[in-house]
Amino acid sequence: MCLIINRLVLLSISALALISCQNSGGTQPEKLTGYVNPFIGTDGKGKTYPGATAPNGMVQLSPDNGRNGWDWISGYFYPDSVIAGFSHLHLSGTGAGDLYDISFLPVAGELKQAKLDDIAGSPTVYSRFSHERETASPGYYQVFLDDYGVNVELTATDRTGLQRYTFSKPGPKVRLHLGYTRNWDSVTDSYLRIVNDTTIEGYRKSTGWAKDQRVYFTAVFSVPFHSFELFDQGERVSGDTARGLNVLAVFDPGDAEEVMVKTGVSSVSIANARLNLNAEQPGFDFEGVRAKTEGRWEAAFSRVQVKASPDNMVQFYTAMYHSMLAPTLFSDVNGEYKGADGQVHKAEGHARYTTFSLWDTYRALHPWLTLAHPEKVPPLINSMLDFYQEYGQLPVWNMLGNETDMMIGYHSAPVITDAYFKGISGFSPQLAYEAMKKSAMQDKFGLKEYRELGYVPYEWGNWNVSLTLEYAYDDWCIAQMAKALGHEEDYHYFTDRASFYKNHFGQETGFFRARSKDGPFKDGFDPLAYHPEDYCEANAWQYFWYVPQDVAGLAELAGGEKEFERKLGRMFELEQAPGELPAWISGYIGQYVHGNEPAHHVPYLYQFVGAPHKTEQRVRQIMDKLYSTRPDGLCGNEDCGQMSAWYLFSALGFYPVNPADGKYILGSPEVEEAVISLPEGKEFRIIAKNQSEANVYIKSVSLNGEPLREFFITHEQIMAGGELVFEMTDQPE
Repeated sequence: MCLIINRLVLLSISALALISCQNSGGTQPEKLTGYVNPFIGTDGKGKTYPGATAPNGMVQLSPDNGRNGWDWISGYFYPDSVIAGFSHLHLSGTGAGDLYDISFLPVAGELKQAKLDDIAGSPTVYSRFSHERETASPGYYQVFLDDYGVNVELTATDRTGLQRYTFSKPGPKVRLHLGYTRNWDSVTDSYLRIVNDTTIEGYRKSTGWAKDQRVYFTAVFSVPFHSFELFDQGERVSGDTARGLNVLAVFDPGDAEEVMVKTGVSSVSIANARLNLNAEQPGFDFEGVRAKTEGRWEAAFSRVQVKASPDNMVQFYTAMYHSMLAPTLFSDVNGEYKGADGQVHKAEGHARYTTFSLWDTYRALHPWLTLAHPEKVPPLINSMLDFYQEYGQLPVWNMLGNETDMMIGYHSAPVITDAYFKGISGFSPQLAYEAMKKSAMQDKFGLKEYRELGYVPYEWGNWNVSLTLEYAYDDWCIAQMAKALGHEEDYHYFTDRASFYKNHFGQETGFFRARSKDGPFKDGFDPLAYHPEDYCEANAWQYFWYVPQDVAGLAELAGGEKEFERKLGRMFELEQAPGELPAWISGYIGQYVHGNEPAHHVPYLYQFVGAPHKTEQRVRQIMDKLYSTRPDGLCGNEDCGQMSAWYLFSALGFYPVNPADGKYILGSPEVEEAVISLPEGKEFRIIAKNQSEANVYIKSVSLNGEPLREFFITHEQIMAGGELVFEMTDQPE
């Protein structure tokens, strides 16, 4: 055993070195992947997972602490000290407690079991661990399970996971729990068959936020297991198959010191899971799989190469990492996937993707992809259009082939509009417009009342003010597509709808307020209060600014540019109301809440009223105070990349206030230099002269040697290649 123990010591030392480098900046890594710290966001409000995945991969092989609750919504919470399994599917930084499918746990000797929370059920098998013997990097995760003396290493391809267990105690076993139920996710049916002494297969079907989740799998062990035991609901099952709601299998690999388990998954069938596994992992080459996946991450990061302080380098490339965890691949190697109608479909000419958290990601993540990864955009839009053809509407928040209808708006519209006007092809504009219009003309979600009254009345139900404001923005996007495609009547119709936001404005209060179907505003208005019946995860202060399609019109409602500027100042200075705040109100500066999405564009609005220095100051304040390299370094839910995309844009010095108009509003760059690799071998270089923690203000800015006369730069200007130079100073200009 001495060789095994020595190997574990070396792994622990390397883990400590990597964590030290990730948390403090450390020595400069040789690769960009060395700047990524997957533990950022695993504490506090971030709700990220630290496990192994490929860019936008189907598999997210990551540890689970085995507890229920908001803190464990991604399966793993950094302050915890136990691990109960390593499962293959996870969500990055959402409020949804689904997935945790196909959970393995290696053990040895006497089992540790306890009820890890107050939820009814049998005790959970777990192991203690410490962060001193845990590490993570893009495509790789490692932890030592103290109670069983097992070193666990994880890596992944697009559709498969690979685990390597190194045992240092006698009596090794590998447990597979298909009944692993956590948070919102509960099993409706599961099945396991022992194919032979190295191969198992089955499925796990569950319901939760997404009502019809199907995960089929095939798993192969690197060494034969000498025996196995099957259980359901704690009772021993005879034979080589088990089916039920709480299926558990225990495999005995004899005296093996190292065991690898490779697993392929599919939404379609066991046969497709096997096909995925054979295509992506024909053998057992842990280091080879890890290196290949790490290489893919390195290539993705190299699209934007920055020079910055050590902490900012870690923040930037970790943000790039988080920006490529969703949407996630959903089609198998043969193109098949479970459609939104529950039937098996085949993607033609593109991969199919799922996990569209659109209420969050349309704001900055999707615009970021058009800039840094434009080749990803057509398959994402085609996936939306596939969904439309199966379901009759564009996706709102879809996952594993399900529409959850979570959150509000039809925010596929700005994603499609943005891509179309940026010249990204590879999808049908006419089909896209048909789908956008149909989503806007449905009767659900208050849209019937919105069309008839010009607003969603409070009698309709929750979030009525927010619904109107966000529908109005989506309608502006549809109007632009209508005009470009020659639908003149539709253009005027949707342009009119884009102004419906004004119908909620109360002149006497200066805010957007709930109105009855008969016209009068709702009584008892308090702009500081969080009324879920009227505002979506926000209050009247945060939603006042949500008119990205017509900032000039909003300023006019506010009483003109000076009053608009004054109100912006009040937004950042007015304290939150006393008392307990909702969970999503975090990372706040006055009434500005960065931990949630509706106000992300607000710091940039000063630019529209001639106060750029205030944008510069606030943007840098947010980056400095609300992002860090600690595990709690995200002040709110990561939300499938939106929190990170805000940082990526802002660190470069600009942000898409209107996510579909092709303009990036200037802010204050936090990097010293950046080079964006563009199609056709072009480059766009950003230089921030004299940039420092103190020099947050822009003295001058030039594009290709000429002074930039506007407070924005266009996507077209960036994609043409060139050089944007900021000269920074410590005094407002």
